[in-house]
Amino acid sequence: MSPVTKLMNCDEYREMISADPTFDGGAGHLSSCGECQAFRRDIQSLNLKIAKAMQITVPELKLLQLPEIETENVVSIAARKPFSKPAWFALAATVLLAAFVGVRMFGVGVHYDSLGEEVLAHLDHEPVALRASSTPVTDTRLAKVVPADVAQLDHSAGLITYARSCEINGKSVPHLVIQGEHGPVTILLMPDEAVAEAVSLDGENVHGVILPIGAGSIAIMGAREEKLERIEKSVLNSVKWST
Repeated sequence: MSPVTKLMNCDEYREMISADPTFDGGAGHLSSCGECQAFRRDIQSLNLKIAKAMQITVPELKLLQLPEIETENVVSIAARKPFSKPAWFALAATVLLAAFVGVRMFGVGVHYDSLGEEVLAHLDHEPVALRASSTPVTDTRLAKVVPADVAQLDHSAGLITYARSCEINGKSVPHLVIQGEHGPVTILLMPDEAVAEAVSLDGENVHGVILPIGAGSIAIMGAREEKLERIEKSVLNSVKWST
């Protein structure tokens, strides 16, 4: 077993398989970590759904029939071969995959009428973040996602089990998940998104709020059964913008 495999932790393994669902490294870590096994199943299931979406029927390409022309004074050139069916399918599949991943997974090019609508949509983009877990992110990972020049964050809000940098309204923001009483609670730290007052969030299976804090705001979302008041207070007390 290589030194890299021996040293691989949850954060490193999840980052690798999120980037490449076919990643087969980290076997030593995976064999002893049930949460990463479940994370791997979620990622591969999502990858399978994308693959199925790619299984489209591509109509046969019909070339345009050009009228006959006088060739007596025309210098001939090598004929260009039309796309074969496999080549045409590969091209169509590549375009579809780029559009599917860009729009469904990351929301590129999607217009939202409000900050609240974009925040709710963002939960659909990262379903693997909403898995219950008892494994905290490392301090190194947390410091990377929430650097000191963005916010000063302590652990009083709860066990932080997920930390990634995500994009909201064209800006990179820390996306955190803590464990609530009824499941994972999502927290988005948005130092550059000011709101005049609290904004309620009401999704299909979640509820939450965007709270103003200084020149920015914080979004907090959890299961409908989750009482967010305690978490809201803890988060507001634990986050101080540094810029």
